[in-house]
Amino acid sequence: MTELKQTPLYDFHVSHGAKMVPFAGYEMPVQYPLGVMKEHLHTRAAAGLFDVSHMGQVMLTSPYGYDKLALALESLVPVDVLGLKPGRQRYGIFTNDTGGILDDLMISNAGNGLFLVVNAACKTEDIAHLNAMLPDHVEITEITDRALLALQGPLAETALSRLVPQVTELKFMDSVRITVDEVEWWISRSGYTGEDGFEISIPAGMAVEISEKLVAMEEVELIGLGARDSLRLEAGLCLYGHDIDTSTSPVEGNIAWALQKVRRTGGAREGGFPGADRILSELHNGAERKRVGLLPQGRAPMREGTPLFASEDSSRQIGEITSGGFGPSVEAPVAMGYLPTELSKGGTEVFAELRGKRRPVTVAPMPFRNSTYKR
Repeated sequence: MTELKQTPLYDFHVSHGAKMVPFAGYEMPVQYPLGVMKEHLHTRAAAGLFDVSHMGQVMLTSPYGYDKLALALESLVPVDVLGLKPGRQRYGIFTNDTGGILDDLMISNAGNGLFLVVNAACKTEDIAHLNAMLPDHVEITEITDRALLALQGPLAETALSRLVPQVTELKFMDSVRITVDEVEWWISRSGYTGEDGFEISIPAGMAVEISEKLVAMEEVELIGLGARDSLRLEAGLCLYGHDIDTSTSPVEGNIAWALQKVRRTGGAREGGFPGADRILSELHNGAERKRVGLLPQGRAPMREGTPLFASEDSSRQIGEITSGGFGPSVEAPVAMGYLPTELSKGGTEVFAELRGKRRPVTVAPMPFRNSTYKR
């Protein structure tokens, strides 16, 4: 059995009463004494601090400049990297030759290179993929000496600006480097909760000190993986390996919004990425299935793997739930899953089989709660 890794904040979590669990090869806090429900609601009302240092941080550089570097990465992702302005960030997707998703990631134009943040469970494979597929002029550096924090919620700016006043100038998906007291902070105005907030890369040796300063503020509470999952579910955001995977195309996954016009059919740089034939065909003709939001009727949450049927007495399974649970902010169970495209319209009723009984579920738009990003 592989020994679990620890982030630079492991002892900090334990000292603050965290319940630690295995996650993506790391010992991570699933909740603190406040409890998952209160952690979730506090993030929605004020500000929550998350340790996401288990995620991969990768820098790509090239002696030939940004344009050639961006075009190299575009050979692996179906998004517009060349058009990404300095100090801006974009959601991206690594695709495979069959149009499936290897991972989803964030891509920032760091001026001197491209800064990537990839999922913890995929980072080893992602870095191997980059090394195998990118041309020799691209230098790939995994950054292992920096921690990664997420500060999320409507008062995140209030809290962080006490330490880094310049963050008040940032808009959603800005990504900058700011030096404060000789410490270089890499800050993006982004996150994965549906709330305004920031993701903060800091030197690993400063992680505890900075985290202690933040949690000492009245607005800020520590938040674990449990509430992180319910927050992203209410926001209608995918969890890799559950809602999207190597068999799922971006069109099926309902994340085709991430494919800019320039990479689509008729665009200046159409195609040229793995699986382009399937993905461009589905963009034009539609996919057979689609990820949708689902509202179970009643109070019983419906979890991942729950089968879906077109009617109460149908014997043929037509889809399944990929993420589900209780949404504390909407005070009701929420879920997402896959249905045939002809049944994906909002208001459509299907049936989930829960403990041997069929229960009605209504297709609903996502997010389940409006996002509050600072545009």
